[in-house]
Amino acid sequence: MSYFAHPTAVIDDGCQIGNGTKIWHFSHLMPGCQLGENCNIGQNVVISPDVILGKNVKVQNNVSIYTGVSCADDVFLGPSCVFTNVLNPRSAVNRRDSYLQTHVGKGASIGANATIVCGHNIGAFAFIGAGAVVTKEIPAYALVVGNPARQIGWMSEFGQRLNFNTEGLAICPESGQKYQLQNAKVERIS
Repeated sequence: MSYFAHPTAVIDDGCQIGNGTKIWHFSHLMPGCQLGENCNIGQNVVISPDVILGKNVKVQNNVSIYTGVSCADDVFLGPSCVFTNVLNPRSAVNRRDSYLQTHVGKGASIGANATIVCGHNIGAFAFIGAGAVVTKEIPAYALVVGNPARQIGWMSEFGQRLNFNTEGLAICPESGQKYQLQNAKVERIS
């Protein structure tokens, strides 16, 4: 395998790291984590045991990704965002057998300082605003903001806000891709 790791990065035995991946200053990859090809791991990132990152995942500085989290290809994790893995942590109570799973779908973006409470999946191409606190499932293409996070719209695969007409159709202003909104779900149709 061919990847780059800054000399200050700590990579424990048992990590799988894809070709072309870059791991920057003071980051720590723990045993059993898996990183796909062409990932970029910023400074001071913690990736806990058994975390799975797909291809081309961008992890910005100061992000914590705990056991139970998986990210599909092309996910963006903004600076200082964090995932949890236990709903009711206590220092004196070991709950390692209670970790809840969280999956981030293909192409989703999570903004700076957002918190993802464990056990809630994020759909493909969803957009989580900076500082949002996710406490429930987020549908594909949804735009959510706030604490707790609430949906305020829909986003295209290019990260542009979608404006649906009365027939439930929208066109991404950047890519020209067409989308259909039906039964509170968005689907790309071209």
